[in-house]
Amino acid sequence: MFEKFQNTILNIIQSRAKRNILLLITFIAFVLSITMIAPSKMVLAKMLPGKNSDTFTIYTTLAEGSSIEQTKRITDCVVGLMQQEQEVTDIEVFLGMGSPLDFAGLIKGSHFKNSENVAEIVINLIQKHHRDEPSYLMVQRVRPIIQKTCSSIYNNTTISFVEPPAGPPVLAAVVAEIYGDNASGIRELSNKVADVLRETDGLVDIEIMQDEIYDTFELKVLSTKISKSGVSIKQLNDILYLAFEGMQITVKNSDTINEQVPIYLSLSQESKKFSSKNIEALKAKLSSLKLMNKMGFMIPIIELVEVTTKKSNPLIMSKNLHQMTNVMAETDMVSQVYPLIEAKSTIISNFKDTYKIKENGLFNLILTKKSDGKIYKLNWDGEMQVTLDTFVELGAAFIAALILIFLLMVIYYKSYTISSIILLDSFLSIIGVIVGHYIMDIFTADTFFLTATSLIGFIALIGISSRNSLLLIDFTKSLMRDEGMLKAKAIAFATATRAKPIFLTATAIILASTLLAGDAVFGGLGVALIFGTIIAVIASLLIVPILLFNADLQRHFRL
Repeated sequence: MFEKFQNTILNIIQSRAKRNILLLITFIAFVLSITMIAPSKMVLAKMLPGKNSDTFTIYTTLAEGSSIEQTKRITDCVVGLMQQEQEVTDIEVFLGMGSPLDFAGLIKGSHFKNSENVAEIVINLIQKHHRDEPSYLMVQRVRPIIQKTCSSIYNNTTISFVEPPAGPPVLAAVVAEIYGDNASGIRELSNKVADVLRETDGLVDIEIMQDEIYDTFELKVLSTKISKSGVSIKQLNDILYLAFEGMQITVKNSDTINEQVPIYLSLSQESKKFSSKNIEALKAKLSSLKLMNKMGFMIPIIELVEVTTKKSNPLIMSKNLHQMTNVMAETDMVSQVYPLIEAKSTIISNFKDTYKIKENGLFNLILTKKSDGKIYKLNWDGEMQVTLDTFVELGAAFIAALILIFLLMVIYYKSYTISSIILLDSFLSIIGVIVGHYIMDIFTADTFFLTATSLIGFIALIGISSRNSLLLIDFTKSLMRDEGMLKAKAIAFATATRAKPIFLTATAIILASTLLAGDAVFGGLGVALIFGTIIAVIASLLIVPILLFNADLQRHFRL
């Protein structure tokens, strides 16, 4: 076996045609592997894959002014559909408030929810080891069904799904931060951006982090009429609180606890309801509420107040002392980068008639409104920004590792050619990393992304590949210097001799990495090590001998 492999290597490196064919195949394989990421998108990049969790949360938000009964009807619809899932163990509904804080809710501001038009539904599943379907695939499957069935009950109802993050917590997968000095202009631009994101494939759960502007009714006390009627302003305030909010009127002593139990009084739920959302319905309700003055006459409240209509005051958001708002979107089991590229192109194309657009960096935009000259900034954030930052930093770490290894080899061998051969062998392992992710994507139910952990595995492969090359080069040098072997025979003998320890080392790495390949977060690391090691071994035993034969080893080894 040893002699057969040695003769095979010797035959290859001594044949000019075979050497060129193998080098050409390697070059084509490298180019094709790069094109699998872009532009073909056969392998998609993402910060981290979906996390298979035992719980996720559904946020429901109705239009401002919606009643708690309307919110309950929406949550009942959602709960009814989720109860049909066999893998759901229990469901918790929090009407008018956020659920107990978790990792995702802390970032998304769940603890700030306190109004009748919001609710959170916590879905608890059986343990992931006893489920065939991961939680993120369940979310992807039930999301369109629930949104189509339940969101249509009332207009302007949004239902979004929030999953525990697999990595750093972010506001959303894609966040468009819109800055400006004009509140109405920010609102207008954010609505347009939200419309673009809704039409972008792969993006779901589009939300704008801003309050709606809606009509409110203000009761202005007519002090002159109150003084003439014989009632007090306190009486008026009390009856309004009793009617609509409820207020504490007394306390009750308890035999079982030390504290007094407060007793509240308010109208029944049916009595609180209005026939419609307009000023006439409010006046009719106030006409039915009456106060008794000092003379015993009943006076309708509508006679003591003036009802006026005004617009609500929306919350003004700011970041780093700059007025802004967020447009958020989640991804439907796709990478964040590709929908963002599509959305950016659509914004530039559709907004050019209204805004003068200037690109600011890779994705950010500066928009100047042509009609009034107001300037707005659109900065992208969220998991997308974390993905870009992580890939840039890991890419820089990879380049730094290559440069350091090259410099060390130059110092050790005092030859740029030998150092370049080692560097090239390390770089070729990228073929296995990319092709391995493509193969895994074929055999997995969901998309197998090229993640941050995949790049960590790629960086780790540099040391493995460099070690293999060092074994061959040092042994070849020893054979040529000490044994006086010719270059071709020394390369072939060194390759055949070092093949066994290289195979054993690679086998150990591959077997150990199989434990990581099935993990949701570190699967990319395992696949990168497995397939990258395979290509590293092939490159070390075939490509490195060819490159060594083409080099003037006598001169580089100073023989």
